[in-house]
Amino acid sequence: MGVEQWWEEHRGGLTGYCYRMLGSPFDAEDAVQETLVRAWRHADRFDPAKGSPRNWLYAIATNVCLDMLRGAERRVLAVDLGPAAEPGASLGAPLPGERWVLPVPDAAVIPAGADPAEVAVARETVRLAFVAALQHLPPRQRAVLILRDVLRWTAAEVAGLLDVTVAAVNSALQRARGALRAVDPGRAEAFDPLDAGQARLLASYCDAFERHDVERLVALLAEDATMSMPPFAWWLAGREHIRRVLSATSDCAGSRLVPVAANGSPAFAQYVPAGGGYEPRALVVMDVRDGRIAGTTSFLDTERLFPLFGLPSAPQGAAEPAGAPGVGAVGGGARRTPRLFGSPR
Repeated sequence: MGVEQWWEEHRGGLTGYCYRMLGSPFDAEDAVQETLVRAWRHADRFDPAKGSPRNWLYAIATNVCLDMLRGAERRVLAVDLGPAAEPGASLGAPLPGERWVLPVPDAAVIPAGADPAEVAVARETVRLAFVAALQHLPPRQRAVLILRDVLRWTAAEVAGLLDVTVAAVNSALQRARGALRAVDPGRAEAFDPLDAGQARLLASYCDAFERHDVERLVALLAEDATMSMPPFAWWLAGREHIRRVLSATSDCAGSRLVPVAANGSPAFAQYVPAGGGYEPRALVVMDVRDGRIAGTTSFLDTERLFPLFGLPSAPQGAAEPAGAPGVGAVGGGARRTPRLFGSPR
């Protein structure tokens, strides 16, 4: 077996590892590609007496991630940036893309055909809130926690990878666990695409959203539900605030929601009527808790995210929209700044 075979065996795991370390699928892909380049360049340095090909590749990937994180700003979700907005508040100026924890396709980070328990851990540990919480940890502590608590490496294996003592690994792990508890990524229902109750909840949400049936939609939300729209720092907290904002506009009326697989969570591609057809509006990732929608994060950078998820520029098989109040045509190919949920431009 050589580097190419090792690469094929471990690429999915490396992508998930780098995504949790970096908080961006684009950065993770860059890190994985750089890992491959370094592995090819230094293949003669691999010593089977010192460890397995897996450990060697993860050591390279860890160094790549640590290099990329040096001097970088912490990636965040909107809830990390300040208090919730009041209904009617301005969206404010968009923040640069490199500030945000970004969604990742499940296929890139959740092993296909793996043991159900392994899949459950993978889903829980790529949730947006968990990945955002990881970004609070210093990079080496982050690596230790992911390797020990997510990937289930032994302390001795991690010590060998980082070239430190087992005692140092155990100390770093305890500090990382304490810091993660302080950040509190919250909890969400484990997403199961085959769960009939979750399927009914999501189908009801999609139907209410597409019909712009605000009262029915809000009835599906948890009392403390949140709503956010990166790249804006603006976010809402509480079912009543969300109801007031959704009731103030019909800008998203006539939307189409297409299911996608993202971050081990329910997710949808949102398209809105425009120019006699549809155009991409957002990639929406949800949290479900106790049979309710607990949060929606609508990522508006569709130019990067839709191709990443293999999404078309318009929903397949969609009939021409009959017209929706508040939605105008896009002339000359220009994209308008979305006036989402009644917030002023």
